[in-house]
Amino acid sequence: MDAAHQLAETFGLSWGTFIPYLVNFILILVVLRIFAYKPILAMLDERRNLIAQSMKQAEQIREELAKTQAARDEILSRANESAQKMIDEARLAAEKFRDQKLNEALQSAQETLRKAQEAGRQEREKMLVDLRLEMVSLVVATTARVTGKILTSEDQKRLAQETLKELAA
Repeated sequence: MDAAHQLAETFGLSWGTFIPYLVNFILILVVLRIFAYKPILAMLDERRNLIAQSMKQAEQIREELAKTQAARDEILSRANESAQKMIDEARLAAEKFRDQKLNEALQSAQETLRKAQEAGRQEREKMLVDLRLEMVSLVVATTARVTGKILTSEDQKRLAQETLKELAA
């Protein structure tokens, strides 16, 4: 024990001050762990989960956008095929009746062509409007989720206008 006392005195260690410092250090460590470390770690974990969820939602939105784009392309393709089929039928009818009623057949084919083009144009315009509306709602929803706040109707209108401007460009 005597050697331990001498060693402690050599290093300037006084048990009378060391024990209160040790108790004080342990108390501060416990308080920091309870009131600082745990809340900070919980907040970081929550933020990590929120970021992961946002990334997952962004991927889902990309997938939905790709599906919407594929569906739009398919509908346009079918509309073009249908228009082409209508044009081909009109040409066959025109050739069949050319000798007898050339003038009537040409008028009929032109009318059918105009209707097919008009129908295709209207369908395309409708799809573009629907796609723009869907994009606007996806942008608003994504913005609301990413920012983590509820967007006011004014914010939603502003985002919708900005998105429509970008889509038009």
